[in-house]
Amino acid sequence: MFKKFFVAVFALLAATNCTNESLESVVENNAEQGYAPVTVHVNDFSITQEEMPLGGGTTRAAQNPADYTDVGAITLAFYDAAGTEVYKTTQIKGDGSYTTFGEFTANLQVGTYTMVAVARYYYAGDAFTLTSPTAAAYTSERPRETFCLTQAVTVTSASPLDLDVTLNRISSWLKIVSTDGRPASATKIRTSFAKGGKGFNPTTGLATTDAGFNQTNNPSTAVGATIEVNAVPFLYTDEESMTITIEALDADDNVLATRVVNNVPFKRNRQTILTGAVFTADASAAAFKLETSWLDDETVNF
Repeated sequence: MFKKFFVAVFALLAATNCTNESLESVVENNAEQGYAPVTVHVNDFSITQEEMPLGGGTTRAAQNPADYTDVGAITLAFYDAAGTEVYKTTQIKGDGSYTTFGEFTANLQVGTYTMVAVARYYYAGDAFTLTSPTAAAYTSERPRETFCLTQAVTVTSASPLDLDVTLNRISSWLKIVSTDGRPASATKIRTSFAKGGKGFNPTTGLATTDAGFNQTNNPSTAVGATIEVNAVPFLYTDEESMTITIEALDADDNVLATRVVNNVPFKRNRQTILTGAVFTADASAAAFKLETSWLDDETVNF
């Protein structure tokens, strides 16, 4: 079962402060020009621990997007029958550019469209592009937790539109936990994925490439303490196994230790945990343990 966002498209007329007379005028003008007012409201979504236990670890009831800290940006776009983008906007939580986080308004001409909605974790410096219903990507170093929905929308008149749609999480999640303490010289961890990618097809929710990628994290724990590193790759298929390479780096990116773990299983909307010695000189990949929430928490020794 996927974690879901619930998105509702509801009447713009009910959400405006215009008088009845001015509202009638807006509708008449839109009708003459062949436009319809469409408001998209990102409403509640449910979070369950069993799917991907982010942000606390307990099962919670439905939440408003404004209250869910792991979603900081929402992009909404409409593409016409020819594939041309006719509307696109992004809200960044807390930047003050919107009245209510998760509410969007657009005027669309009568016709058939493909609507794409993407909700994602946001960090300053992230670069995200949405170019079509089949192409989106993080062009900065790392992908983020992502939810998306692609759906056909038909505008038949100037009357406001009412729809209920759902956004599903499409990311997988890798957590690396060291069992040994971080030496002072190890200031970075580079994680390399042999498969998957940073881009995805919003229509299928799958990666657009299977070439793999790498990302570098700066552990925040004190010298001598264990570390935790997280990554959220997009998979080329719903379930995919791949080689994961973990490298401890110094401040100048010199490699201090390398661990290679083969055949690590992943699944969309599920967490895979690798636990083992990352920094110990005589450690080997055979010391790593694997836990996956989608395989009944089975522990596998490598």
